[in-house]
Amino acid sequence: MEARKHREWGLYMRLARLAKPHRAKITVFVLLSLLATPIALLAPLPLEIVADSVIGSLPLPRFLRVVLPGTAHLSHGAALFIAVSLLLSVALLTQLQAMAVLFLGSSIGETLLLELRGEVFRHIQRLSLRFHDTTGTAQSLYRLQYDTMSVQSIVIDNLVPFFTSACTVLGMLYVTLRIAWPLALVAVLVCPVIFVAGRRYRKGMRESSREARAYENSALAVVQEVLQALRIVKAFVKEEAEQERFIRRSTEGMRARIRLAFMQGQYGVIIGLTSALGTAAVLTIGVRQVEAGVLTFGTLLLLMGYLTQLYEPLKTMGKKSATWQTSMAGVERVFALLDEDREVPEKPNARPLVRAKGAFEFRGASFAYAPDREVLHNVSLSIAPGSRVGIAGQTGAGKTTLISLLLRFYDPTEGTILLDGVDLREYRLGDLRNQFAFVPQEPILFSTSIAENISYARPEAGHEEIVAAAKAAHAHEFVSRLPQGYDTLVGERGMCLSGGERQRISLARAFLKNAPILILDEPTSAVDVGTEGFILEAMKRLMMGRTSFLISHRLSIFNQCDQVLQLANGRLIALDDPESQLARLGDSPGGDAVFSWSKASG
Repeated sequence: MEARKHREWGLYMRLARLAKPHRAKITVFVLLSLLATPIALLAPLPLEIVADSVIGSLPLPRFLRVVLPGTAHLSHGAALFIAVSLLLSVALLTQLQAMAVLFLGSSIGETLLLELRGEVFRHIQRLSLRFHDTTGTAQSLYRLQYDTMSVQSIVIDNLVPFFTSACTVLGMLYVTLRIAWPLALVAVLVCPVIFVAGRRYRKGMRESSREARAYENSALAVVQEVLQALRIVKAFVKEEAEQERFIRRSTEGMRARIRLAFMQGQYGVIIGLTSALGTAAVLTIGVRQVEAGVLTFGTLLLLMGYLTQLYEPLKTMGKKSATWQTSMAGVERVFALLDEDREVPEKPNARPLVRAKGAFEFRGASFAYAPDREVLHNVSLSIAPGSRVGIAGQTGAGKTTLISLLLRFYDPTEGTILLDGVDLREYRLGDLRNQFAFVPQEPILFSTSIAENISYARPEAGHEEIVAAAKAAHAHEFVSRLPQGYDTLVGERGMCLSGGERQRISLARAFLKNAPILILDEPTSAVDVGTEGFILEAMKRLMMGRTSFLISHRLSIFNQCDQVLQLANGRLIALDDPESQLARLGDSPGGDAVFSWSKASG
């Protein structure tokens, strides 16, 4: 229990820190919201005036006689005019106050939401690939897009209305105590019931909300998977199966939301019935007091009006308490994501790195995704600056993991990797990664123009530099033939271009970056022979003067390399010059042989 309370208090403190930069606006927002209390106190007065001073013959209430001197004895018409004027004035003030609260609340809420989403998005990008591989991108997307809205809901739609409702309750209670304290005491007897009901339902609503959000996240994951693999889904005619999977998970979410709605409905019924019992009790006693001459009929109407104003905020507080639990479940998920540690942290006083020479040394480097899943084991080797290194091995041998360690997507679980004699972990992370130009196996393009994709690493590059990089990558020819040239939009993930065209755009990006270290991961795996020739020629020029790592299954590509590393089951089993490697593995005359060996081949 104590741990739960401590965790809850911690969430509130983090919300307060999040809202602190906007405390001036929030203060104005609260004050504007509090204006609802005095306006609400004026709302029942016209009824009392009509009952006692228009229909009856009593003077105006003392409050109005102070505000409007000389109105102690008015005609019925004048009293009616004052009652109607007061009614219209209160209505106008109510609408103006509501408009101001709505505008300022929206401004604060949207600003908070934007800032939190920015912080979450920044943190998501900095989390390790292992985290995203394990949890999936759909969960991060759901927390970024939907769970973050819970903060806006709590601060603007729950916290401030809850506070202003509490102030309204206190104000109404004070006024009713001044008018008829026995009836006021009867009215507040229902408050403990509402409090106990709130404590009973609060935990259940929070749990139900967590469950509903988890199911919604699961359904979103299905949509994301299907859209990313739509060609596979269509090719295997699995549309109906995926539809059923989506409906199944969505149905679970629907049932969780229905359970939550039923629980909220039960809570609302308890609050409504309890308030009705309090109203009935006050009305019964009040009628008896009017018949006994203790109260006037107008005072009873005023009291009943205030009683309504007393119970409505109590109902509001009850409803906000219910939605509060739903929002707090979302806030927990957002802060849990923000609490995820980066697996490749940067040291506080990390070393800057302007331009590396490109000398690498592996000293017993090992890596495991889990204790029972070692991917690299005790890799030791040295690579001279400017060397062109081929990396060979069957699928799962650890080639991509080796490259990921160079880029510090992960850190070695054992051993060290040095760049220019310094442990990679000593460098500033951004400076380190700026030393690399990376061309992945599947070219990654963004849904912008060709020019923007080429200049992704150097947004400040001019058009002439972009064109020069495209020419170096043999991309200028096909780009020039497009109707909009370099302004052509490539579509989502570059799917408006062919595989070879995407690969050449990716190479042009590497040319433009002009980094001292180059990584080429299977650059010709998905292109035809004609396109491969262009890419190989561009690769040869791109690798000149750079420390280059080339992953491939095609032996002929390694003719451009100074040495070839062969990996098997996470171990370095051979380190040869290209001629020895090709002779040992047996390259085909056509140069298109593909590595294929057993565990003992090394």
